[in-house]
Amino acid sequence: MIDDRPVLLETRGRSLHITLNRPRAINALTHTMVRLIDEALTAAERDGTVTSVVLTGAGERGLCAGGDIRALHDDTRAGGRASLDFWRDEYRLNARIARFPMPYVALMDGIVMGGGVGVSAHGSLRIVTERSRVAMPETVIGFVPDVGGTHLLAAAPGELGTHLALTGRAVGAADALLCGLADHYVPARRLPELTEALAASVTAEEVARTVRGFAEEPSTAEPGELAAQRDWIDACYATDSVEEIVRRLEDTVASASASTAHAAADVVAELGGRSPLALKVTLAAVRRAARLGSLEAVLDQEFRVSARIREEPDFVEGVRARIIDKDGSPHWKPATLAEVDDSTVARFFAPLGPDEPELGLAPGATATGTA
Repeated sequence: MIDDRPVLLETRGRSLHITLNRPRAINALTHTMVRLIDEALTAAERDGTVTSVVLTGAGERGLCAGGDIRALHDDTRAGGRASLDFWRDEYRLNARIARFPMPYVALMDGIVMGGGVGVSAHGSLRIVTERSRVAMPETVIGFVPDVGGTHLLAAAPGELGTHLALTGRAVGAADALLCGLADHYVPARRLPELTEALAASVTAEEVARTVRGFAEEPSTAEPGELAAQRDWIDACYATDSVEEIVRRLEDTVASASASTAHAAADVVAELGGRSPLALKVTLAAVRRAARLGSLEAVLDQEFRVSARIREEPDFVEGVRARIIDKDGSPHWKPATLAEVDDSTVARFFAPLGPDEPELGLAPGATATGTA
C-alpha cells in the first residue's frame, strides 16, 4: 500500500529522517507540509535519543521543486490570504532550520528550487550530488526570490548571486558549492550508505565527520561554469541599475571573445524575457539583503516583498504563461524597465502596516516595520 502522507517521518538509529512525499509534484511544498516539518523539528528537539535530522525527497526527480505554485496562483488570483499565511509559516521554518540546535543534514539530490532551497540550504550540512540542479527561479514567473534566497545569494562570491537571482538559472554541484548554497558533494549512489552511517553518529562532531568522510570533489564530467565566468559577470553586475547591467552585457557581447560574447548574449536574451518589475525589485532585494546581514531581517524583508508582489499582475501572468498554459509568452505590466521607477521599487520594501502584520523575526521588528 502506497503511503500518501505528504511528509514521512522515520527514526533510524540516532537520526530523524524527514521525507518530502509528493514525488509526482517533485515534492512541492504545501502549507500542510511546512507545518508537518515544523512539528517534526519540535519532536526531534524533545526526543533525547535523536542527535541529527536528515531531510530527503521521495522519488527520483529531486528533493523539492519549490512551493505549490498553482495553489499560490489560485489564491492570489482569487484575492485570498492563504498565500500570506503560507509564506509566514514557511519563512519562520526557514529561520528555524538555520538556527536548529542539532545537525540538520539536507540531501539536495536532483531538483532543488525555490522553497526547496529554503528547507535545505539553511541547514548546517548541505549535500549535493551529480544530479543536483539548484535554483531560485522566481523571476521566470514574475516573482522575487524569497525563503531567505536573497540572503544566500547576496553572500555568494562577487556578483554570482546577483547573476543567479536575476536570471533564475539552475546550477549543478560545483557551482552550488562555489556560491555557498551547499557544503559537500557526495555521489548519489553513496547516499544510502551515508544515511546508514549517520544513524550511528551520536554527537554533532561525529555527524560532521561522517559527512566529510563521504565527501568527494565534484565529478569532472559535471564541471562548474561560474568560476571561469567570474570576470565578466562581476564587471557586468556590479551596479544597482538593471538597465546598466543590460547595457554592460550588451557591450560584452560586442567586444568580448566569442565564448564570452555568446554567454553574455544568452543572459541578455534571458533578462529580456523576465518581468521588468520582478528584475528591478529582485536587484534591490539582493542589495538590501547584503546590508541587512541577518537571515531573520532578510526574511522579514522578503515577506514584505512577497505580500506586495502578489498584488501586481505579473505573478499570476507569469504562472499562467510558464506553468499553466505553458505558452512561454507572458505579457508583463509594466512591459519595459524604463516604466519601473525607483519610487515603484521602494514601495515593495515599505512596512505593511498593522492590518497585515509583518513576519517579525528580526530583533526589534514590530507590526509596522523593523526598528
